[in-house]
Amino acid sequence: MRRLYSTFAHGPAGIGLLIIRVVAGVALLTHAIVGLRDSPQAGVMLFSVFFATLGVLLLVGLWTPVAGALAGLASVVAAVWQSADPWYCLMVGMLSLALALLGPGAWSVDARLFGWRRLEIRDPKKPAPPAE
Repeated sequence: MRRLYSTFAHGPAGIGLLIIRVVAGVALLTHAIVGLRDSPQAGVMLFSVFFATLGVLLLVGLWTPVAGALAGLASVVAAVWQSADPWYCLMVGMLSLALALLGPGAWSVDARLFGWRRLEIRDPKKPAPPAE
């Protein structure tokens, strides 16, 4: 996972990525809820459950590159196939693709699981500090 991003952005950039993740995740969940409520067809229901799953993954920032890419593709399919407002779906798709390319940011599950770790390598010639 670390190979996919150079860093997990902190500070203002991390807050910006968090905002984008929340907006995209809530938009996907809203689209999924409307799809589940309006259509009893099995295909639409499965697509809506897929959207909801991707929305939750983006909200928490888990597997962000995969979830963002899949959400972008699914949004384009939804814009062509089932949506009354294709521009809304395309906007959500572009936000999702941007997240797939930029990464989840510091406030995400990905950052906690796969973020940078600090390793302290001691010089073997120097004595170890006393234990407290």
